[in-house]
Amino acid sequence: MHSTTANTDIKVLDLAAEDVLVCVDTFMASYNTLPWNYSWEKEDAVKYLMEYAGAPTYRGFILREGDAVAAALLGHTKTWWTGNQFMVDELFVSAASQGKGYGKALLAAAERFAQAANIERITLMTNKFMPALQFYNKNDFNKVDQYVFMFKQL
Repeated sequence: MHSTTANTDIKVLDLAAEDVLVCVDTFMASYNTLPWNYSWEKEDAVKYLMEYAGAPTYRGFILREGDAVAAALLGHTKTWWTGNQFMVDELFVSAASQGKGYGKALLAAAERFAQAANIERITLMTNKFMPALQFYNKNDFNKVDQYVFMFKQL
């Protein structure tokens, strides 16, 4: 891991694919509480995060408070017909670390990476009924009405 600095107070580190497992407990704690109230089990969380880390174009960032993981962003670059983009697959901040600017610092690190790699846009998906939507709006992300997320329950 090496560092990139969002500002003088917050130190963002690159998160190598082989180091992603240090984020599992923070990921679970972030999503297994309000407002999400998911029920991630450790085995599934490990698999989930490692699937992202195993992508050929994976890129991740992490913030620590002492020895603890406070926040992380996992993503990958993606080819699109209009040019390359960086897809944010996961961004999570521990409940105790929310409101400190960590999410914003992680997005800034992803943006610096994308600009240095000549990537023209950052994309992500979020739940429109959760506070994350307002967070992304405040960080200059735009809702795209022409796309619809779909699934089929089996």
